[in-house]
Amino acid sequence: MLKRLLLISALCLTGGAAFAQGANVAFGSVQQDSSLPIEVSADNLSVNQSDGTALYTGNVVIGQGEMRLAAPRVLVVYAEGAGQIDRLEATGGVTLVSGEEAAEADRADYNLQDNVVVMIGNVLLTQGGNALSSDRMTVYLKDGTAQMDGRVRSIIQPSSNTEEGEGQ
Repeated sequence: MLKRLLLISALCLTGGAAFAQGANVAFGSVQQDSSLPIEVSADNLSVNQSDGTALYTGNVVIGQGEMRLAAPRVLVVYAEGAGQIDRLEATGGVTLVSGEEAAEADRADYNLQDNVVVMIGNVLLTQGGNALSSDRMTVYLKDGTAQMDGRVRSIIQPSSNTEEGEGQ
């Protein structure tokens, strides 16, 4: 949490930061295959047969291919009559990791039919040394891209043209 606060503070205070109302960014080192199995681990599980949901609580970690989603609470909603997962609703502080990139938000909704993850509230995306924050980020898993909306703030680390020790 401290790391997140420091990054957000740096985003707000950096004079060289880029500011925009929306931004398209890459997300994930590979395209996500939503046909891969979903593995869920958690401290607790409650199944509600009447409304077709399953509630995982406590240290929930969901894995699918290269993607990992972690949250304190995840509601799994099944498609009516199909027995297949329609969507996942993660709340309580969510971390989504794909390859070398990670995003944090207050909540995330993963629609498995559309292969889209929508992260809402205090979104922070880190890509190597770069960081972006916004109110909302929509991740399109099929093509490995994302759209950030709301007040977008960016810190972009300049790349070094010389390696340490060269030219001395």
